[in-house]
Amino acid sequence: MGASSRSGHNAGEPSTAAAARARLEADRADTLARAAALGRDFDGIVAANALVAVDDEHDPEGSSTAFERAHVAALLTQTREHLEELDRALARLERGEYGRCERCGEAIAAERLEIRPAATTCVRCARPGTRRPARPA
Repeated sequence: MGASSRSGHNAGEPSTAAAARARLEADRADTLARAAALGRDFDGIVAANALVAVDDEHDPEGSSTAFERAHVAALLTQTREHLEELDRALARLERGEYGRCERCGEAIAAERLEIRPAATTCVRCARPGTRRPARPA
C-alpha cells in the first residue's frame, strides 16, 4: 500500500484534487476578504490620526494608536503572506505536487491538509527539532 493510500490522500485523483482546489480557493477567498477588511481598518486608523494633532510623547492616546496601527499592519502582512502560501499551494496542485512533503517526499495526511490547506510539510517534518532526511532530488 502506497503512502498516499495510507493517508487517505492522493492529490492525483480527480475527486481529491477537486476537493483540495475547493478548499484552497475557499481559504483564498476568505483571506482576500480579511485582507480587504484589514486594509480598510488600517486606512481608517491613519485617517483618524491625520485629523488630530498627535504628540505621541505627551498624548496618552498616542501610544495606543501607534500600537493599534502596528498591530493591524502586522495582521495585514500575515494575511498577505498566507495568500502567497495559498497561491503556491494552488501552483503545486496544478503541477501534481500538492499533498507531498517538501522535505521528505512522503504524503501529507489528509487531516493536516484539511486544517492547513497550504501545508508544505508532513506533521513529522513540521515538528521543531525533528531531523528527517531531505527529499532525494
